[in-house]
Amino acid sequence: MSGFSPDEMMTIAASRTLKSEDVCFVGIGAPSAACNVARLTHAPGITLFYESGTIGTAPDVLPLSIGDGELCDTAVTTVSVPEMFRYWLQGGRVTIGFLGAAQLDKFGNLNTTVIGDYAHPKTRLPGGGGAPEIATSSGEVYITVAQSKRAMVEKIDFFTTFGHGEGGNHRQRLGIGTAGPTLLITDLAIWKPDPVTKEFTVVSLHPRVTRDQVQETCGWAVKFSEELTETAAPTEIELSTLRDLRARTAEAHKRRIAADKKESKNG
Repeated sequence: MSGFSPDEMMTIAASRTLKSEDVCFVGIGAPSAACNVARLTHAPGITLFYESGTIGTAPDVLPLSIGDGELCDTAVTTVSVPEMFRYWLQGGRVTIGFLGAAQLDKFGNLNTTVIGDYAHPKTRLPGGGGAPEIATSSGEVYITVAQSKRAMVEKIDFFTTFGHGEGGNHRQRLGIGTAGPTLLITDLAIWKPDPVTKEFTVVSLHPRVTRDQVQETCGWAVKFSEELTETAAPTEIELSTLRDLRARTAEAHKRRIAADKKESKNG
């Protein structure tokens, strides 16, 4: 077995959570990588949706954004954004919403809007996009994030996307019938919400990771499952699939940038 990075472990662990039967609404970045590794390995029948309206897309390289032409070129069909959200997502046709975040709290609430005070932010982020709707209308929500005290905080700076709110039955009290965040996959561990409190609890540590490392990179007091396990290390097939995908992506984007520069110069 060759070595692997924490980021590779996170992406592969996330990919394993998906099945061929899933209809997945995919976020850009780590969620996109995980979903496409799943499609290329154990879940060839998975249906991937992207926010731009592409349905059943099968990109050969990872998209830079939801507007990347690779998504439309490889999709079964492309629909309007209103149809994507109203008919497909809010119609209950998406089983998994796969999201990332700049900040999250222990109940899976996400911030992708600002770091710091909203009126005078330290950093302005891309915003919610479709994440708030994905989190309330998908059957379940999976989240990926690299652990750090900046990302995993006691209280998020801005409430962009509703997870489990204050915990417990908060979703149900608001009339939200979907399950909400059911998995958090980081570069150190796999977390699941407590059945009663809905606070994320570590259920599996990745290879060579300790409890102390998880706590040192988290902004709240971490709870560990009494039945804590160790995540299986990536297989050679999983690693080669992810690395080949990323290599193709880097080369394709390099060619695209060069072509854009040439066109700009000639124009």
